[in-house]
Amino acid sequence: MNGKTGSVEVITGSMFCGKTDELIRRLRRASIAKQKVQVFKPGIDNRYSEDEVASHAGTRFEAVKIEKAADILSLLEEDTTVVAIDEAQFLDKEIIAVVDKLAEDGLRVLVAGLDTDFRGEPFGSMPILTSKAERVDKLHAICMVCHEPASRTQRLVNGKPAHYGDPVEMVGAEELYEARCRQHHQVPD
Repeated sequence: MNGKTGSVEVITGSMFCGKTDELIRRLRRASIAKQKVQVFKPGIDNRYSEDEVASHAGTRFEAVKIEKAADILSLLEEDTTVVAIDEAQFLDKEIIAVVDKLAEDGLRVLVAGLDTDFRGEPFGSMPILTSKAERVDKLHAICMVCHEPASRTQRLVNGKPAHYGDPVEMVGAEELYEARCRQHHQVPD
């Protein structure tokens, strides 16, 4: 324990809303303040880089790929004060206990991830992490249909909305997904 009060900050929203950009912004500020940061991302996220978190807009920050949430504890360096986890919705449920432990040990924990899947339903452990956080920022994208604020992620298959029964976890970017508002988000049965 480092004597400081730990905290959890969750950055969430749909795809293309700027979650990773905001995470990286906070990491850069922590680095400028000479705080020791460590960044983790699930191994399934290999869209832009193997050893960095990378936003759709192109910003990047060095990161370590992990296969399970408990890997964070085993890879944590003694002098780290800020831990960031990107794409947390893809990690196993142990991420809840790991985040709690880090905060209880006095670390600042930044968690970024999708709050809902392409069906519009809660995604992974994000709802629980959101409920336990001291700070939650829900960001919005722009609907690709009407250009109003978007809070949903629309998966597309051959240009048409994916069906409800399609697999939930499918990593991709603009080729598979669009941001949509509630009115234009579609999930056929």
